[in-house]
Amino acid sequence: MSIIISDLSYRYPNQLPLFEHLNLSVGTNRKISVIGNNGCGKSTLLKLIAGGLSLQQGSIQLASTPYVVPQQTIDTNRTIAQVLAVSSKLEAIKAITNGSMDESHFEILGDDWDIESRCVSAFTYWSIPHLDLSTPLNQLSGGEKTKVYLAGMMINAPDIVLLDEPTNHLDSTSRELLYDYLSQIKSTCVVVSHDTTLLDQFDITCELSAKGIKRYGGNYTFYKEQKTLEIEALNENIETEERMLRLARKKIQKEKEKQDKRNNQGEKNKKELPRIARKTALNRGEQTGARLKEVHSQLIHENEERLKKLRNEQQIYAELKIDLSDSNLHKGKLLVKAEQINHSYSGDNLLWIESLDLSLYSGTRCLVKGKNGSGKTTLVNILTGGLCPSHGQISIGDFTYAYLDQEYNLVHKNCTILELAESNNQRNLPMHELRMLLNRSLFTAESLAKNCLELSGGEKMRLSILMLILRKQAPDLLILDEPTNNIDLASIHILTQTIKSFKGSLLVISHDREFIEEIGINMEIEL
Repeated sequence: MSIIISDLSYRYPNQLPLFEHLNLSVGTNRKISVIGNNGCGKSTLLKLIAGGLSLQQGSIQLASTPYVVPQQTIDTNRTIAQVLAVSSKLEAIKAITNGSMDESHFEILGDDWDIESRCVSAFTYWSIPHLDLSTPLNQLSGGEKTKVYLAGMMINAPDIVLLDEPTNHLDSTSRELLYDYLSQIKSTCVVVSHDTTLLDQFDITCELSAKGIKRYGGNYTFYKEQKTLEIEALNENIETEERMLRLARKKIQKEKEKQDKRNNQGEKNKKELPRIARKTALNRGEQTGARLKEVHSQLIHENEERLKKLRNEQQIYAELKIDLSDSNLHKGKLLVKAEQINHSYSGDNLLWIESLDLSLYSGTRCLVKGKNGSGKTTLVNILTGGLCPSHGQISIGDFTYAYLDQEYNLVHKNCTILELAESNNQRNLPMHELRMLLNRSLFTAESLAKNCLELSGGEKMRLSILMLILRKQAPDLLILDEPTNNIDLASIHILTQTIKSFKGSLLVISHDREFIEEIGINMEIEL
């Protein structure tokens, strides 16, 4: 076994346990995925395996030191070479090449005489040959940072690889490279991802939740099929328990009526008995009635507890439906017309090889495609009037728009959930209706005091959509910039269903295949 996790529990200070008593083993060269809702502890689990967090309870045994492709990086000063742990070897080979006979250089280098060529080869594969190993990591874009860490897999050839949302900042071409690379390597891999194309490459799917970790012997498609069967079985069990509860209550009512009838008849008979005999009969009747009541109450209580437990489990899988209002614009109105537009951030270096001609009409659901750094966000800024193109002409009509980016900065405010909802309540809804809308968006009364800066990706997404619902009028154009990057699979499903039902216009930047296919794109712009 490459990884053995035994009785693992973890909690953050002053919080309920994140997970308890986890047991998981991963065989050598096996590839598994870990899925689950935002906040269930997927990234925390990877950090514990990697040694980035101290164990509180349980143990983790590893066959070798894992290599980590992180979801987020906090490096500010380290160079690419330092991040990839090759700086000392590169310095050693440079010193040896310059004539040094210092034994320490040979010890550091070991057998890695081809380290430079491996770096060149890896950077070429991941389409970042322009990057210099001496460049600080914080100067790179999100996509470039991810590619650096992916290149590190090729350079270091680790036996164990941990990948946390590796496709988040990758364009479609880079994602294909990753799919192909992971299908070939022999390393043991544990991946946390919401990319269903990637998840389908792994032959074991593990679902992490507050109940623990459950292993499914198949890819994500297999997991979904099994999950559907489980939910259907759960619903059937609930119906059975509800039926049994109704029958039990009906039976108890009948027994009560019979007992009352016997008691009434007994009262008549007791009048004919001596006083002492009447008292004995009365006590016996009361005791019998009390025993029956206690037995029936116990049966009802047990049935209600089973039903409560099943319903709580059902609530986890209940689908949330959020409906945006429709735009008032009729279909076919010209929103934006651009002729031979192009842009430059420095001198004559234009973003696009060919200048763009395009017309955007209401009712259009447009996808903007292109590699990392191709200017997708720049184009969106130009089309919405936030940026003037360096070249060409653009005419922008009278329309409203809302912008949802991958960080959901619309709700990234230093205030509570309730305070944000109140400040955005353009429809002047009374407080009880506002709270009801929050509850429908899965924000419980207890969670309303939570600071928006502490929200998970899925929570930010739900709250962002709620802010749009609270507007007096739905936006004519909804702009989505990699909206599925930082949210879990359940939240992606909610977002997908919401966008599918939205009748306004869409301008979407995304590399998520399934999301793109589901939302009904009818126009594409490729940069």
